[in-house]
Amino acid sequence: MKLNHLGLGVTDVIGTVEMFENYFGLLRAPGTPFNSKMAFVLDDNGSLITIFKSDDVIYPKIFHIGFMQDTVEQVHAIHERITADGYAPEDIREEFGRLTFYFNAPGGFMVEVNSLIQEERPELKSKVNAN
Repeated sequence: MKLNHLGLGVTDVIGTVEMFENYFGLLRAPGTPFNSKMAFVLDDNGSLITIFKSDDVIYPKIFHIGFMQDTVEQVHAIHERITADGYAPEDIREEFGRLTFYFNAPGGFMVEVNSLIQEERPELKSKVNAN
């Protein structure tokens, strides 16, 4: 079984979609609305994220969505890009055999970007699919 659908309430639909497109390669789902009230995006595996405008977005502090990268170099590259574009990500850190960082998305939720460190977690590298 795999997770193939996620619904998010966000304060900024267009900013959220642009973030997904620009940094994580998600695409707008064909034939679906894209406006300030709703949007639908797909990842490389065909998983659908529905994004709806909500003025009262309050996620628990621990809530986040994650984008696992194939390499630690990709983690560094995304960190550099989002920093240059005006986001304020946490510093990259090593944690539990992963290189990771978090940042606040424009829609009012947290995003994690990480990669397993092959040398430290070889047993997981073949089990965790980065895309």
